[in-house]
Amino acid sequence: MRGAMTVIERDVDAMLIPSGDKVLLPAGSELTVVQTLGGNVTVQDPYGQLFRIDEKNAEVLGADYAAKAKVPAEEAPPGEFHEEQVWEQLRTVYDPEIPVNIVELGLVYTCKATPLEEGGQRVDIEMTLTAPGCGMGQVLVEDVRSKVSALPGVKEAHVELVWEPQWDQSRMTDVARLQLGWM
Repeated sequence: MRGAMTVIERDVDAMLIPSGDKVLLPAGSELTVVQTLGGNVTVQDPYGQLFRIDEKNAEVLGADYAAKAKVPAEEAPPGEFHEEQVWEQLRTVYDPEIPVNIVELGLVYTCKATPLEEGGQRVDIEMTLTAPGCGMGQVLVEDVRSKVSALPGVKEAHVELVWEPQWDQSRMTDVARLQLGWM
């Protein structure tokens, strides 16, 4: 969803895409919203550079974008845990450059929940990136970790970035291909 150009009224912390470098976008910056998926906002400046603005700062783009950036956590009945809840949370994590979630892109290789002796679940996830040199890797890993950790019943969330097997477009689901107009 591409938005209109907005001039921000205050400085805002952002992340440069694809390097992952932290930057400060100064008040007065002209930004166009490129996507509002997964709780974060991807914006583009007049020179074509992309930036990610975290959900907590989306209000700098206006109330409409702050509301769109909010991603409700899956509610589970107390005491019940289902692995599908983890997969649903993973579907709320988006590559900031591609408007498709990481599950449909085929970036999640394994997801396994194990009951802990003291109660709750340990969730282990192995995932990769579309390109090994992507600077957003640790950002996506932290997105996954925080969203899975927020689920009721999850006591530990371990996310490992792996490179074998190497990702390629054959790992994408038909849903992803349709979203990207490749089918």
